[in-house]
Amino acid sequence: MPSAAQLKAGDPADLESLPTSNLKCMSCAGDEVLEALRVLGKAGTNPVAQVLRHQGEFIELDHYPKGDIYDDETGAQYYYHAHRAETGEHGHFHTFLRAKGMPSGIEPAPYAGDAARPLGEDAISHLVAIAMDRSGLPIGLFTTNRWVTGETFYAADDVLAMLDRFAVDHAHPCLATNRWVTALLRLFRPQIEVLLWKRDVAIHDWQRGNAGVDVFEDRRLEITSELPIDIDQQIARVDAALKMRVGVGDRRDGAFPE
Repeated sequence: MPSAAQLKAGDPADLESLPTSNLKCMSCAGDEVLEALRVLGKAGTNPVAQVLRHQGEFIELDHYPKGDIYDDETGAQYYYHAHRAETGEHGHFHTFLRAKGMPSGIEPAPYAGDAARPLGEDAISHLVAIAMDRSGLPIGLFTTNRWVTGETFYAADDVLAMLDRFAVDHAHPCLATNRWVTALLRLFRPQIEVLLWKRDVAIHDWQRGNAGVDVFEDRRLEITSELPIDIDQQIARVDAALKMRVGVGDRRDGAFPE
């Protein structure tokens, strides 16, 4: 679990304390994110434009593309939609993992209103949402209360066990966008970890302050944690942390100590 200071800040600044293997995974994800943006940019497009392509009029709250994006091999799913214009975002991606991709042995968190949640083979866990600006670049990450996406609610530790299993590896509607979303979740994994813990704390605190209310269905609680992100800044932080492991040189130079 993140420290109290990290939870309060909402952003784990101490990447230097992560295992080298984690940093290397984040570094590779950063390369993948930039490569996807490069390929899309050469075609004059971006991740958002690709999921909206050939979808007709952009209507608030509708899912894009129609029918969502789903990888039947991994159980990963995501879609794009918009309904938070007041935050300055254009819209956001919601990312999920379905039951077939979940680790064995995990169980949904117990809470009131069990009949409302999908279970068994229909279980689906929301991982994190990615807020996007009008240029098609990410500006933030956030988590939501259960009612927002109709998910099966799992505790933070269990969702983190699912996170590394999220992968969309096919060409619909765009291979570069699918790889971009997949890699972004790996690049910002430390931040997502803190956001999920903050989500659980927010829900617990809300329930304590609203006795007798099913917190997971309370429309007054929608966003449970959020923070701004910057791709270039995150990659620079990862590079700096890796350089500290070797002392000198570039992160791609030679072997890293574990």
